[in-house]
Amino acid sequence: MTDTLVRTEVDAAIATVTLDSPANRNALSSVLVAQLRAALAHAASDDTVRAVVLTHTGGTFCAGGDLREALGRGLSPEEATAEGAEAMIGVMRAMMEMPKPVIVVADGHVRAGGFGLLGAADIAIAGPGATFALTESRLGLAPSMISIVLLPKLTARASGRYFLTGETFTPAQAESFGLVSKALAAADDVVAELRSVCEGIRKASPQGLAASKRLTTAALLASFDRQARDRAAESAALFASDEAREGMTAFLSKSRAPWDTSAQ
Repeated sequence: MTDTLVRTEVDAAIATVTLDSPANRNALSSVLVAQLRAALAHAASDDTVRAVVLTHTGGTFCAGGDLREALGRGLSPEEATAEGAEAMIGVMRAMMEMPKPVIVVADGHVRAGGFGLLGAADIAIAGPGATFALTESRLGLAPSMISIVLLPKLTARASGRYFLTGETFTPAQAESFGLVSKALAAADDVVAELRSVCEGIRKASPQGLAASKRLTTAALLASFDRQARDRAAESAALFASDEAREGMTAFLSKSRAPWDTSAQ
């Protein structure tokens, strides 16, 4: 029997879709991705739903791809990377092209593919437990796939710093350079902000919402479709490299990568 890793609850015209796989930090396993795609498709086709709230259980919003799960199914590292890239393409595009607003509420760690979900959302709210870090460069990789939805939102200086250094940044910083719509310092404030956003959406007509969303996503979708395959190929090539193998080995063993000359 397949575990339920994505839960959906509809209340007052809002579908709350919850990533509920805290044991693996809500990583994008094949099962979770399939259930998330199904939840988004159902919400998109449900006339009683006006918007989708995508949130999570546990201390991590989403840790990105689930390489261990893919390898456990007998895939090679190259096959696992290709599958993960296709999964990210599908999920991000589904979020952007659905005719209803998608609101991400992240109150935990956002890493790797979690940024793809955040960047593909129309509105993003960060709670006090959120942290952000684009650590791919430290592993011999790059945030290839997620860059398509992040670069149009981040300031050039922010992307330059955090894509390159892998430093952790705060919700307040994320708000200051456009990654999230609002950063809140208290859990009660997150609830109040979400309530306010949803009330605004409930006042809008379905046609008005769909047409307005097309305006805000048209350029991003066009750019996404131009770049997705190239970025997927780039990601696969990086994952297959010797440096990436060394980086992942160091990461999994909690040791320093051979190129790490930092003082810490």
